[in-house]
Parts: sequence; structure tokens; C-alpha cells
Amino acid sequence: MCKLVKVTGDSLSPFFLEGDFVVVSKIPFFLRQPRSGDVVVFRHPAYGTMIKRVERLSPGGEEVYVVGEHPLSTDSRQFGPLPRSALRGLVIWHIRKPA
Repeated sequence: MCKLVKVTGDSLSPFFLEGDFVVVSKIPFFLRQPRSGDVVVFRHPAYGTMIKRVERLSPGGEEVYVVGEHPLSTDSRQFGPLPRSALRGLVIWHIRKPA
């Protein structure tokens, strides 16, 4: 139920940097809906596996709007909301790359 994922790109820089690792778990989403501010990993059909911060949920809660911290981040501002089923999990642990 947990997965180790390597961060690539600078979408959530300076909080998550290229080469960092995150531990992702789907368990929290069995207990609650994603919340604004959660950092999630998801699979997008055109862009592959991505890591972003949840901005908000649609009124019914079935769609999730995600954003990156970087001004040039590809996120819901370009591709729209994601179905909740696209979420691979919540980031529960952040492991910084060795200096």
C-alpha cells in the first residue's frame, strides 16, 4: 500500500527537488477525501506520473484540481481537473536527496 517514488522535474520546487524521494500511500484516501494542500502523486494519460499539490476539489468531490509551485508547472490550469481515481496516493514521507 506504500510506494517509493523519485521526484523528477521542478514542479514543486523549492519544497520537493529533483532527486528527492517520496513515500506515497493510498491508505489515507480510504479514510478521507483529498484536502487542499495535500501533496499527491497521480497518473495523467498525457504526462505520466506527476506530483502536485491539491488546490481544491470539485463541488461533488469526485474531481481534484492540482497545481505546482513552479510558475511554468504543467497542472490543472492546463489540463483541467483529475478524476479521484487518477490519484496514486498521498505523500506521507519526504526524503531529501543526499547533499
